[in-house]
This record gives sequence, C-alpha cells and structure tokens, in this order.
Amino acid sequence: MSALFKNRDLVIPGEVLYEGRIRTGDNTYRTQGKVSATRIGLVDYNQNMVSVIALEAGFNPLVGDLVIGEVIDIGLGSWTVDIDAASKAVLNVPDAIDVPFRTDIVMPDILDIGDTIVAKIVDMDRRRTPILSILGRGLGKIKDGFIIRLTPSKIPRLIGKKGSMVNMILKETGCRIAIGQNGRILIHGKTREQEETVVRVIEKIDREAHISGLTNRVQRYLKKLKEKK
Repeated sequence: MSALFKNRDLVIPGEVLYEGRIRTGDNTYRTQGKVSATRIGLVDYNQNMVSVIALEAGFNPLVGDLVIGEVIDIGLGSWTVDIDAASKAVLNVPDAIDVPFRTDIVMPDILDIGDTIVAKIVDMDRRRTPILSILGRGLGKIKDGFIIRLTPSKIPRLIGKKGSMVNMILKETGCRIAIGQNGRILIHGKTREQEETVVRVIEKIDREAHISGLTNRVQRYLKKLKEKK
C-alpha cells in the first residue's frame, strides 16, 4: 500500500494516486486495487482517504447544499431558479411561504423575476432537478449586500477546516457572509471598506487555493490590509 504522489501535488485525470486499500474521496475512482483521479487538481491524502481538489469544476448540487440563486421564471405554484448547475432549480410555494398553493396567491409579490435568494437544496426529483426551500434562518430573498463568485471547487478552501478560514475573515472584517456551495458569495458589511477587504481576501483565495499554508497567508494579508487603513 502506498501513495504515489506527495500531498498537494498536481494530478491529471487517469493518473494512479494510490495502490492498495484506502477510501476514495472526491474526484477519484477505484479499479483493480488502484485509486485514480477523475479531474485535474491537487491530490489530498487525509485520514485514510485519498481525494482530488479540483482546480476548475462546475457545481454538482447535493441535498443539503446552501445555494444562492436568481429567479428566472414563474410558473403555476413554483419559481424557476438559476443556481449555476446543469439543471435549473425549482422553488415551490409551500417551500417559500409554508402554506399550500392557492390560485389567488400573487406569485410576483412573494418573489419576482430577477430576485436573488439564499436557499437550501432539500430534495432532487427523478430528473435530478434540485428542489429548494427558503424556510429557515438566514434563507430567503436578498435585500442587502452584494454577490461575488468563486469557483465552486474552491469553496471548501474559503470555509476552511471546521469553518476556520471564514470565521477568521468574519472576525477580522466584521462583515456578514453567506457562502453558496454553487460559488456565489453574499457579502454585507457596515462599510464599503469592510466589504472591499473581504473581496480582496476571496480573490487571494481564488488565486492561491492550490498552495499549502493558505490560512497563514490570508491571516498575514488581513493584517497587512488593516495596517494600510
């Protein structure tokens, strides 16, 4: 049993990462006792598991994901929401206002085309269409702040282990941040300066997500930005 690369080495699809028994993580597959990569990215050997952190990858929606999306259509009893996935998502009236649909409900009064929402994926239908809900704390129509985008595969780096990275950013900037697993990030601070600091930090994470020691570099970067004020 052996690892064939060093942690955080760049790998390409088809390269063998590990020979022997080990759990397979994201962007890997097993065949004939060997684990190989399915995407270009950085190999990660961690806790008896091998996975690949994809450098560029689209959003693969899963039940439980928090997402930020835009309403693009209104139907009978539901809204169609773009969440940057292969399929558009659906938000049904009961999952928006917690009451059954009635024909007298004026849908645009609740959510109109062009509105942006923070939602949770609560189900996937037979066609793999994500079903959303905005019932719950922190969910619903976005009224304040602004949105930037990050490659979805880099979202775990922004969050950090047990939320270490994002909690550090929250503490140092005083901003509120909602992170969609689909790569859309809502930022709301008391001042424009606070918000711009968060944007700069996220841009740094986007550039350097593949390099080890990211948390320490971001911490030093935040300190440097503070000293310039």
